[in-house]
This record gives sequence, C-alpha cells and structure tokens, in this order.
Amino acid sequence: MKRLLLLALSLFCCGIFSAQVISSKKWSDLFSYNNILALKEDNGKIMAATENGIFYYDLGSGAITKLSKANGLHEVKITAFDYNPTTKIGLVGYKNGSMDVITPQGVTYIVDIPIATSFNGDKGINHISISGDKAVVSVDYGVSIFDLKKKEFSQSAFFINGTVFEAANEATIKDNKVYVATANGLKTHEINVTFPVYTTWTTQNAGDFIHADSEDTVVFATATTVFYGSGTSFAQLPQSFAAIADVVVNGNNIIVTDKDRTYVFSTTGAVLNSATFGEDCNTANFIAGQLFGGTKLSGIKDTANKTYKPDGPYNNRAYKIFLQDEKIWVSTGGRVDQYNGPLANPLRLGFYYFTGMEWVYPSYFKNNTTLSMNVLDVLPNPSDLNEVFLANYVHGPNSGFYKMKFDGTSKDFSLQKLYPTTTNNVYINRPIGLAYDSNNNLFATLSVVEKQPSGITSGIAFYDKAADNFIIRNVNVGFSTQKPVIYEGQIWTPIPRTNEFMVYDYKNTPLNFGDDTAYAITENNGLSGNSFGTVSVAIDKNDDAWIGTLSGIRVLADAPTAVKNNPQLQAIVIEQNGIPEELFRDTEILQIEVDEGNQKWISVDGGGAFYLSPNGEKTIKHFTRENSPLPNNSITDIKVDRKTGKVYFVTLDGIVVYQGDVGEVTSDFGNVLVYPNPVIYSNFKGVVTIRGLAEKTNIRIVDAAGNLVHQAVARGGYYEWDLNNQRGKRVASGVYFVLMTNENGSDKATAKIAVVN
Repeated sequence: MKRLLLLALSLFCCGIFSAQVISSKKWSDLFSYNNILALKEDNGKIMAATENGIFYYDLGSGAITKLSKANGLHEVKITAFDYNPTTKIGLVGYKNGSMDVITPQGVTYIVDIPIATSFNGDKGINHISISGDKAVVSVDYGVSIFDLKKKEFSQSAFFINGTVFEAANEATIKDNKVYVATANGLKTHEINVTFPVYTTWTTQNAGDFIHADSEDTVVFATATTVFYGSGTSFAQLPQSFAAIADVVVNGNNIIVTDKDRTYVFSTTGAVLNSATFGEDCNTANFIAGQLFGGTKLSGIKDTANKTYKPDGPYNNRAYKIFLQDEKIWVSTGGRVDQYNGPLANPLRLGFYYFTGMEWVYPSYFKNNTTLSMNVLDVLPNPSDLNEVFLANYVHGPNSGFYKMKFDGTSKDFSLQKLYPTTTNNVYINRPIGLAYDSNNNLFATLSVVEKQPSGITSGIAFYDKAADNFIIRNVNVGFSTQKPVIYEGQIWTPIPRTNEFMVYDYKNTPLNFGDDTAYAITENNGLSGNSFGTVSVAIDKNDDAWIGTLSGIRVLADAPTAVKNNPQLQAIVIEQNGIPEELFRDTEILQIEVDEGNQKWISVDGGGAFYLSPNGEKTIKHFTRENSPLPNNSITDIKVDRKTGKVYFVTLDGIVVYQGDVGEVTSDFGNVLVYPNPVIYSNFKGVVTIRGLAEKTNIRIVDAAGNLVHQAVARGGYYEWDLNNQRGKRVASGVYFVLMTNENGSDKATAKIAVVN
C-alpha cells in the first residue's frame, strides 16, 4: 500500500500547470474538422471535438466557431473531451498526455502526466468524464481524479497487476463512485482515502469492457453488448450490436453508436429512435430532440444527412502545398529512409484543393480502395488552373505522373495517368517533384531512372503538350532527387541520397536535349563533408542560392553564373558568445523560403522554423510547437503569399498560417499599417511594427514638438521599433509622428503612434 501511494504522489503531487499563451491574432489554422471524436451539448449549441480542435455549432443561428491551437488550445491530436454545461468548464485530453481546461476566463494547460517519470508507457488520454467539479481521466496506467476548480489532480489509482499496468479504457463518476471499463472487468471504487490502492478496488462485472458513461444511469459496454443500471445492479440492453464505437448518457437517453446504425434507448432500456448516417461514426448524441452523428470523415451529420463543420481540408495530413490567386493545392505523401522509400500512407489520400471559397476533395480519392497513392507534389497549370499534375511515388505499377481536370460545375476531378504507363521494374522511375518555368513549360524530377544498358541515375522529365506525356532524360548526378526550383532557365535540384546537388541547364529549349548541360556540386565545391545529401533550395533576390543539406546550409553567391565556373559554396558564420560558429551545423534543413523582403524562412528537422535576416546572420523569429501553434517541429513545407505576407507552415499533422509583416514590396509605399496602436504598456510590452513600407525606407520618428527621438533605415517592407529613443531609453507617454521616404525620395508616408506608459 505504501509503495502505491508513493507512486501516485510522485506522479501528481507537483500540480504543475501553465496558462502559457502560444497563439495570437496573427495565427490561423487550416485544420480538418471532419473526424468527430466527441459530441457534447451546451444550451442550444453542439460542441464537437476533432483531432486538432473543437468547434461549436449553434442550432438556432447556424453559426460555427472553432477553437484550436491557433486561437487558444495548447496542443493538437485530441484524444478525449468532456464538458459540463452547468459550470461551463470543458476538459480536453491529448495524445501526449497533456490537457487543456477550458473556462469562460480562458484556457489553462496541464502538463502533469507528460512530465511524470513514474509511468513510462503510453501517456495518451484515453477518455475524460466530468461530474460536477470533478473529472475522471483514463490513461493506460489506470485513472486519475482531476479537480476542475483547483485545476489540479487530487488522486490517482495505478492499476498494477503484478508488474503489468492495466489500462483504463473509459471511466465515469456517479454518486462519488468511479466505474472503470477495463479489459479485465468493470472496476469500481469510492473516491476516498484508499482510492489509490489497487487491491481495494472491486471488480463489479467480469468481461472485456471498452466504454463507460453516466448521469443518473450508469452505462458500460463491451464491443457487442451494453449494460445499464443504477450503479449497483445492471441489466443488458436487448439489442444486439455488431461493433460498438461509443456509448453516451444524455438526460434520459442512452445513445449507442454501432458499426452501421445509431440507437437511442430510454434509461429503462426501451428503443426510442435509430438512424444511419451513411458512413462510419465515432460517436453520436441526442440533442434538442434530434439525433446527431459524429462521423469519421464528414463532420457532424443529422438524420437527413446534412453536415455541419467548419470548412477545411479533408484530412490533417499534409506534405507540400502550392499557392496561387488565393487558391491552395495540398499533397499528402511523404518519403522516409534518407528519402528512399514512400512514407506509409494507408488512406491513399491524394491531394486537397481550396478554390478560394471552399475546400474540395476529389471523389476519386475519397472512393479509392485499389489505387496506391502517395502524392509527393501537386501543381496546377498556370495558364489553366483547372488542369493539375501529380507526382505519385509508390513501389508498384501505380507510380507515375497523373493529370487531373477540375470541373467547376460538379466540383470534382477526372483523372488520367501519363508516365510511365508500363514498367518491368516497379522500383524505378520514381516521380518526385514538379515545376513550371517562366515560359509555362512543365518539368519534373525522378529518382532511380533506369539507364541503358545497365545502372540507375537521377532524371529530368519534360512534359510534351503535343504528345500529352513526359519525356525523360537520364542525368549522371546521383540517383535520387527532390522537388526542383527553376530559375533563369536552370533546374536546381537537391540530391538527397548522395552528397551532391544538381543544376540542369536546358538552354530554354526543353525538347532539344543535345545542348543541355548538367552541373554537379559536390564536397569539392563546398558541400559539408559529413552530409549525406541535399534536401532543399531557394534562390533569393540577390541571385544567391541557399542550399539545405542533411547537415547544414550552404550559400552560392550569384548562383546562375557561378554554377558554370567551379562554384564555391560558403557556410554562414555567426557569433555565439563571441565565438564564431557555423549556422545550422549538423542540422537537417527541410525547407527554405524567401519572402518579399529577402528574409529567409528555414525549417529544420525537429527544430521548427527560423526567420532570418537577408544574410542569415540574425534570427528575427523562431517558431516551435512549444511557443506557437505549429502542430509539430518538423515542417515539411513553407510557402509565403507574396501579396498578403501570410506564411503557410505545412506538417504531417496539419497546416497553420502566420500573418507575416512582409507583403508585396516595391520601391514605393503600400498600405502603411502600425500595430499595436495605441501602445499601452500595461497590456503590451513588445515592439511596434510598421508594415507596408518601400523596399528601402528612411524613417524618422519625432515627438509632438518636432524633436527627433529615433531614426533608422528599414529594408524589406517593414520595421520594428522598440519604443526606445536615441539614448536607448523608453520614450515618454505621448503621440509620436513617423516620417518616411523611399530610397530616392520620390514617395513619402506618415503615421502616428500613441504611447501610454
């Protein structure tokens, strides 16, 4: 007994929680809200928990609002949720074991379980059930009681059978008694001083139980049978079930979600209602006299098959995106093992498309049960955005390039396979990435291209519009490739499995291979000696090529010209505590993006996203999943909307968007905006941002009497003022005038900033 009490105390006595804010108005999400995990009621509203967020549907007005890591929550991958409409408190459980307490006053982050050392198994939250001001939390070690008022754990019971932990699948509280569904029976115990002692728990009913819920009635279930009762005696529902997904008690109703049908029973066991929703459901609830299903793929559905959800992509899985004219195309594939094999993608998701008004998912992929899909890249034709090309990388005959046409009337796509149509070896001709040049010519890169008479190489493919197919050329640089970047008639291609980088000069004659030249950049040209390959590339506004490798970053100045004449790459050297150090040394660079101000967004594997000055020597911002709404720290793609300045961060767990400060930048001023304004010290202690500036802006800030308090030269379309004067001290309260001119004085702008200390 003493050992178990100490174990429980070591896990939860710290009561650690945090109200850390990691979101702001500058963030938004592009999460999917299709996969409903829980449905709760709040006085005329339906609350739906999904994988990456919660949304509220108002039955009266039809309004939908959402809550995610972009505007209040602290995590993604929700696994459990419950809500008390009387106290207005909700509790969210996550896959990593953390929780969020949602109250009208805000959201509080609870991290006791993830940081605990007494249990080393899966700490994901299996289930949450609220009763009054208490919640019982089910985890693989057993159950814990959480005090919703104090926002701390009060007691925990570790179900240790010998040396093996027994998982709590679901649990519920009624009349101060906890009922726990486990694989070894329905376990019960009063919430009292012996609650943490496993040997004092009672097995009320034998069986392999998965589900539990209660209000005035206690309900628990196996995969095929449901029991209900007062808490001391139970009866079995007479209905037979195929595969129970969930049981819910709501007032005088027991809602059972079965594999093919959902049922509503009274608390005396009588069948009151039933319905099908045309697809699999995770859960259901009877709210305001209506039955609603929480589907796996379509959000909330009513019995008329009408759906309710925020607009978003079909699924959270994302790999690469393409932006144009407020439209978005998202591929869902991936690669593993030093970019050798396709990432497991059992859902065969294909790609999603945002029309500028709504998200569309091709029915071809939705209904696909046979075609193996691992789409690494999707790219529309710039002259016809309804024509889309895909690179599908799998080990098998479905590997190849595809073309799809979008029908704006039916809002669907038709599909046509292009290259290769047949192959004797399912492991060759692996399509990787697509890119258009400035003349609307479409190119692609391939890995493991078969070379005659024998051997394998990398490959460049050109789309022949007349033949409606791709023509491939072997290139004797490496044998694997990444998505290319085309700049000034050259195809810049990372080579991930050998320590090389390829630049392919097609002399602006795509169909004439005779005059083409392939340049190989190797260690002799300055690539890091301990790198296993190159992964990403971007060309900045100075014509410098920024090359991301598996072991750091290299820069080639005046790249289009230098690559032809024994190019020499350079590392970026920064000072750390007075000691010179190579930037991102021994770090895998996943993606590089250049904004309109020539600043660089760089994602590193496991390290989030860095926003760097044009020369890379200063870190302006660093976003991680710990300090921002990023779903994880491995960002597979970054894209900047040149007009709006929005930055899209793509991960395998979803997409989030950051409103950057640099939009379209020219030699003249745009729409100059100052924020925050006014600056009230008690509410805000950061810097003031001025955006919409010219590419180079001379700034003078004066007080109301015309005295100069600050001056600077801003580059890149924005400037941040720390509210300090020329002597480095914070300015006094008052109104300050910002006087701005562009580089040659041909354009001017002014702004006012109110400061309240």
